[in-house]
Amino acid sequence: MKRKQEIESVRWDLALRYRLIETVAWWEGRLTTNHLMQSFGISRQQASKDINSYITDYAPKNLEYDKHLKGYVPSRHFKPLFIDDSSSAYLHLLNQNHDRAPHIEGLALAYAHTEVLRVPDRSVQPEVLRPLLRACREGLRLECEYVSFTTPDGETRLIAPHTLIYTGMRWHVRAYCERNGDYRDFVLSRFRGIPDLMDDTSENGRDSDPGWNTQVQVVIEPDSRLKPEQKAIIETDYGMNQGQLVVETRGALVQYVLQRYQIDPTKVHAKATAQQIVVANLDELQPWLYH
Repeated sequence: MKRKQEIESVRWDLALRYRLIETVAWWEGRLTTNHLMQSFGISRQQASKDINSYITDYAPKNLEYDKHLKGYVPSRHFKPLFIDDSSSAYLHLLNQNHDRAPHIEGLALAYAHTEVLRVPDRSVQPEVLRPLLRACREGLRLECEYVSFTTPDGETRLIAPHTLIYTGMRWHVRAYCERNGDYRDFVLSRFRGIPDLMDDTSENGRDSDPGWNTQVQVVIEPDSRLKPEQKAIIETDYGMNQGQLVVETRGALVQYVLQRYQIDPTKVHAKATAQQIVVANLDELQPWLYH
């Protein structure tokens, strides 16, 4: 196996492919040449060569070929060399690349004169995230221990997860909850212990989630109490068209959209300059708001 300094000197484009290999194998449980081909636009021959060089030159004990799955899976001895295997690193990668292939981070460009406000990641254990990802992928039911304000000591839930959601501050998983008989959002940092994957699939998947499949428009406009010149500033700030910003989203995500724009649907600030923006179609959105 290569020494650390040799790993650090790997050509940048090859290092990116090795990072993809480790990310997909570790978090998604199955790696094929298609992952590399689709993400990097390379031939199957080159993708196979990259996987073989990763195994031969750097990590001979990390991957095993599974004939049944027709792909590489992480071995019991898997130890990443090119990625951070923490849950927060994987979730941050997903957030960075929402509009691209979900497996690849791409080049991280450093800008000397910019600063991004970073808030502490809420704790998400890999032992929690990995079975959730598999349940989402394969439509499996999952038994888990979950805490909430109403059940701070925790309770056992049977859920059928289908999608991870990032709200800008924390990660949720959208899932059918068998106890409540409907779809709910579960905060990843509130799972306790290791979720237990069930062998059977759920009939309550993403296609059956009305909140997920209902497209909704959130119409945002300047506070009507602002002066015309103040409204013009707000319209430019938010890229409004004819005095409105129309945000296309899902019914289940309406509350999070309002949170991102720092709009509290239950109250209006006494000062228009503090409120700045309001929701023009709040009545239409009531079915999707938490009360």
